[in-house]
Amino acid sequence: MASEVDIINSALNMVGASNIIARSEDSKSARLTNQRFDYVRDAVFRAHPWNCLVTRRALAADTESPVFGFTNQFQLPTDPYCLRVLRLDYLDVDFRVEGRKIHCDEDTLNLIYLARVTDPNEWDQLLIETIAARLAADTAFALVQSTSLVGTLFQLYEAKLSEARFIDATEGTPGSVQNVTVSGSLQSDTFVNARL
Repeated sequence: MASEVDIINSALNMVGASNIIARSEDSKSARLTNQRFDYVRDAVFRAHPWNCLVTRRALAADTESPVFGFTNQFQLPTDPYCLRVLRLDYLDVDFRVEGRKIHCDEDTLNLIYLARVTDPNEWDQLLIETIAARLAADTAFALVQSTSLVGTLFQLYEAKLSEARFIDATEGTPGSVQNVTVSGSLQSDTFVNARL
């Protein structure tokens, strides 16, 4: 079972820095990785429609309407927090995300989105490895002052991201046109883009 500290220590091992016991400990390694962990995690989460983060929610329109352009607005979910709108259940509906609102002309929405899932035990193992590599690249210079190591670790992150995207995109029935089908499977253009 993975923990945030395990992921941080994996990153620190890649850098060649000292491991930590807790995110809150008073050490250089803990302070730097603790400062960056949540930001790095969310950035990696947004980089791909990870199957382990896909969430569905039915939304009702707000009582307040947009000033112009669309009939209704909907508050993006906060529990779990919406990091990225993947699509609406309706393939031909025009919508726009502005701030923490979705604007469209529907009265209700079935939203498919990426959630901020904070329990690492819910994450795919390759996603965990990708987050650790990104955290290592992100904190390496501050920890060991090596620009060449930063470059090497960023290349490692990109390789791990590519592998994780490929494996994640191949789970489920292949789709045909857009990112995520009604059943939640990824469609072919996502599969092709995941290999890039």
